[in-house]
Amino acid sequence: MTKDELREKALALPLQPGVYIMMDRRGEVIYVGKAKKLKNRVVSYFREGNHSPKTEVMVSRVDHFDVIMVRSEFEALITENQLIKLHKPRYNILLKDDKGYPYLRMDLREDYPSWKVVGRPGTDGAKYLGPYGSRTTLFAALGAVNKALKLPQCSRKFPADIGKERPCLNQQMGLCEGWCTGTPDASAYRKRIGDALLVFEGKSDELEKQVSCEMEQAAEELDFEKAAVLRDRLRALQSLGEKQLAVAGALADTDALGFHRGAAKSCFVVLHYIGGKLLDKDMMLLETPLEEDEEVLSALVRQYYLPRGVYPKNILLPLLPEDGEDLARLFSEQSGHKVNLLVPQRGDMRLRAETARMNAQQEAERATDREERVSGILKWLAEAASLPKPPRRIEAYDISNLSGEDTVASMTVFVDTKPLKRDYRRFKMKTAGGGDDYGSMRETLQRRLTEYREGNERFSTLPDLFLIDGGSLHATVALEVLRQFGLDLPVLGMVKDDKHRTRALITSDGRELGLEGNPAAFSFIGRIQEETHRFAIEYQRSLRSKHISSSLDRIPGVGEKRRSELLKHFRTIKAISAASEEELRAVVPKNTAKAVYDWFRREPEEGRDETCE
Repeated sequence: MTKDELREKALALPLQPGVYIMMDRRGEVIYVGKAKKLKNRVVSYFREGNHSPKTEVMVSRVDHFDVIMVRSEFEALITENQLIKLHKPRYNILLKDDKGYPYLRMDLREDYPSWKVVGRPGTDGAKYLGPYGSRTTLFAALGAVNKALKLPQCSRKFPADIGKERPCLNQQMGLCEGWCTGTPDASAYRKRIGDALLVFEGKSDELEKQVSCEMEQAAEELDFEKAAVLRDRLRALQSLGEKQLAVAGALADTDALGFHRGAAKSCFVVLHYIGGKLLDKDMMLLETPLEEDEEVLSALVRQYYLPRGVYPKNILLPLLPEDGEDLARLFSEQSGHKVNLLVPQRGDMRLRAETARMNAQQEAERATDREERVSGILKWLAEAASLPKPPRRIEAYDISNLSGEDTVASMTVFVDTKPLKRDYRRFKMKTAGGGDDYGSMRETLQRRLTEYREGNERFSTLPDLFLIDGGSLHATVALEVLRQFGLDLPVLGMVKDDKHRTRALITSDGRELGLEGNPAAFSFIGRIQEETHRFAIEYQRSLRSKHISSSLDRIPGVGEKRRSELLKHFRTIKAISAASEEELRAVVPKNTAKAVYDWFRREPEEGRDETCE
């Protein structure tokens, strides 16, 4: 539909609440929004006016739209959220979902309950705490709490491993009570686990009072050794508070939200408070959005809280969205307690809201500075190599083999100078001969572009630039393959110096582009080459390892344990095959040694394994 046709269709809409769904020519949902009056809102997109550049791009891709009419603005809010979650439209704000937020699991029905970090809460009767901001902060918090309370940090299982081995180094260093000895016993262990739970439930003050009382009582009873132990434990617990241990994101009574719209990047910050103490911070960077700030905040608040399902009593905002009352109602219904959305005007709450706004501004500006640095590198690269545009997406290739065997290729992807690891691919050569780097590069690119031509989604995006590890001949091979597929995309080779560092880029006609004059570009290209080489080598070694393992696995009587013993001692299949029966007996039992010795001395026609290093 043309823009005029879309406007005519919008003018026929009713003046009632609803949700509108914008779609492109393929029928893909690219934007979902809600409106108090559908007609007014949807028509505004197709009028000539002062739209932002991003809104103009979105509107230019709209081929048709659909609407869902509802009875109230609250229903519109719910419906919009469900549709965004279902379709994940390109032009809506999309924060990561709840699968990225870990929980702590503790089954208190066990004699020796232990922590487990899981992706989502279950219904198995165990106790779950969370969600937490990231696994990194959660594991750091677990380590700190275990250390403060001298809980096990080893991999031993209790009670099965009690008394089996000597206590580990943690007990000798005073970092663990030595639970693996059986003293202290299970009841003492459960008491200590209860203390840890108080910390993770945000009740550190309560625990500190308990320990302080026990310490004073021990001193009154002249049990100074026990009092000293309790004093050290109290200090360890107090140090957790001083470090503002980031375990309170799911327990906050007040969250302060800040948003800053930057030129290139915008930032959304959530500060978590318990009893007035700042204990955690979540920060999300996003592309500067289409919507006005009120709509942005509404979308961000929903996307942040609804997947988690955990809500504080008070949410402090820099401004109140038009649907603020509906949001508060929705969160209150979800949580089972009243949730207030507030725009504080004075006092401590105002200070917390301002702190969140300041954090969002600083993070957005920092990200924008990086964006400018990235833009500078890519613009320089485009000018130096006479590229049609700065190469935002780059694919790099490297070939690896060991003595002409197990030839593999790696493909890495960088977007805006950052590695996009989910798009990395690797290839094992099917037709190219061992040691034929040019033939291997030709096969690799032919297979990659065949997948693209056949519509394989894993290869659906073409880069702005191909980087090939090698000189001008490697680049020429790549260029020839691209032309076979009717593609006109730039190709550059990466040339190393005598220290194996990338010293220059080279075109297919041999023109070198020196990198020494631009340290940022020199570092970036070097990072690409190292990462691509690493990815190829890892794959090549993994294939080699499989060959070695499969060679020994075919020998009767050689299992995983004996295979490991042989490889640990002899290091290579070649050394194992050359060993005498007596030498083999020094490593493995007599019958296994004979089986290995006989296996490598069979006649070739019997299928002798020739794999060696």
